[in-house]
Amino acid sequence: MFCMVKETRILTVFFIHSYVKYCIAHISLLEIRAIQCTKPRLKLNYSVKLMVTLHSPYQSRTLKGSPFELLDLKNIPEHIAIIMDGNRRWAKKNNLPAMMGHWEGSECLTNIVKACIELKVKVLTVFAFSTENWTRSSKEISMLMHLFDAYLAYQCRFLQKEGVRLDTIGDISALSPKVQNSLYQTKTKTAEGKKLDLVIAINYGSRDEIRRAMLKMLKDYDEKKISKENFTEDLFSKYLDTAKWRDPELVIRTSGEQRLSNFLLWQSSYSEFYATSTLWPDFTKELFYEAILEYQRRKRRLGGS
Repeated sequence: MFCMVKETRILTVFFIHSYVKYCIAHISLLEIRAIQCTKPRLKLNYSVKLMVTLHSPYQSRTLKGSPFELLDLKNIPEHIAIIMDGNRRWAKKNNLPAMMGHWEGSECLTNIVKACIELKVKVLTVFAFSTENWTRSSKEISMLMHLFDAYLAYQCRFLQKEGVRLDTIGDISALSPKVQNSLYQTKTKTAEGKKLDLVIAINYGSRDEIRRAMLKMLKDYDEKKISKENFTEDLFSKYLDTAKWRDPELVIRTSGEQRLSNFLLWQSSYSEFYATSTLWPDFTKELFYEAILEYQRRKRRLGGS
């Protein structure tokens, strides 16, 4: 059931796709955790156990005395964006293949989606795969694409049940037909979701987004649909991938980095930025609440007094 790439000895996620699809039909939630990794002498072997836990994925896990109780529920950001960074470092830290870090990161995303629903956040935008990530090895990219496909199959029912509408930003035309189809199917099945828009930035780069927006504007200008006189910031925003959503009030980055890394450069001009040293797979609901608490402590002047 497990497949190891001989040259690099990276544990693939091909087994996850078929196994999870089977389990989804029989249980409410499949929790996959990497429990043990052994490394005897020169030969690298991975021993990974699957733990199947039967419980409702929709049950609130808010703990008494947590930062949740300190939140001002009338001052929750409507749009939160997250740069999910640190999956590979988490895997290295735990002596696991990089792919298991990405899988744990996807599990973490599910928990943050639940937290957003609890807080009535309207939009959650997450940076999943950048235009710069194509420089990684072809094997890692291939496995990441399989992971995207597996995650969509794994979580589609949950998204539908919880009223989460899936959408994307970025140029998805560069993705494999299989991943494009999975995105299309999941978007279609979750289109009626009203509680939360989960926006996945995939093959996304803010500079590329701005370039594509300018090309669309120039086309409309050539066709005399717009004129120089009505060229405004608001008009330009309507040509961006994010046109249907308001700008994020809060941008969170995990893993300790202090930069935006070509993520929502136009949209985050007045966003509050929150950085944490916690690696993404370790980013819990409690840490998410703490980020919002910090947001609430700040006074947002937006250039005014």
